Amino acid sequence: MNASEAAELLAHCSGFDNRQPSLAAAQSWAAALHDVPLDNDAKAAVARYYSTPPQNPSERLWILPHHVRTLRTKIRNARLENFQYEPMPDETVGEYLARYRGQVQAIASGRMAAPSGRLALEGGPSREFVAELEARGWDGNRTVPDEDDEPAAELIDTVRRTGPLGVVCPMCSAEIGFPCKSSHGTKKHPLGRPLAKPHTARVRAASGEPQQTPEQRAAEEERIRAASARALARLDDADIPDAEIVEEAS
Repeated sequence: MNASEAAELLAHCSGFDNRQPSLAAAQSWAAALHDVPLDNDAKAAVARYYSTPPQNPSERLWILPHHVRTLRTKIRNARLENFQYEPMPDETVGEYLARYRGQVQAIASGRMAAPSGRLALEGGPSREFVAELEARGWDGNRTVPDEDDEPAAELIDTVRRTGPLGVVCPMCSAEIGFPCKSSHGTKKHPLGRPLAKPHTARVRAASGEPQQTPEQRAAEEERIRAASARALARLDDADIPDAEIVEEAS
């Protein structure tokens, strides 16, 4: 695009924004759009820019050279959306490149009609191939089993979450996927505060270890209470020196 062509494009823009084209503006636009020709797509890019409302209704639209370049490219690329090269038999690499560029240029510019439909794969396996598969036990495409063959409930039972949260906690009865909870409720958690770590019984159940009997659980609780009592007794017997009172110098 030279200065005279840029001046014509600026005159086209002035019909939308009432700008006052000048020689300096035409030369600047020609320098910014030196590799963009003045064609119908360039003018269509201006029309598309001014047909799109701004994000801020109070903002004034004012097109710039980079808007013309970007929108013109989008208009041309839209024509090539479903393009597929049509080769010639026994063509050389040079012939392929020349024909490919020519087809792209003709469709992008609008001189050749763009493909109207999206290409799709057609056909399927031959009858001989399907017969060979069926002879080897193939039942056809994917089949859906009847409900009587594999009930949905059985399928659900086979899907489990890994780790301790994949089983119901035998201590607090926390459901699958939910954390264990303490036995004491609060205002925020009436059913018990969620625990950061699952109960030992839940970990044991998830790993398949046998559960403790009530007698074993009672003995374990008694052992913990005894250890806590001994720790408190050691604190009581410890000789804690009295604090020294230091008087400030007058």
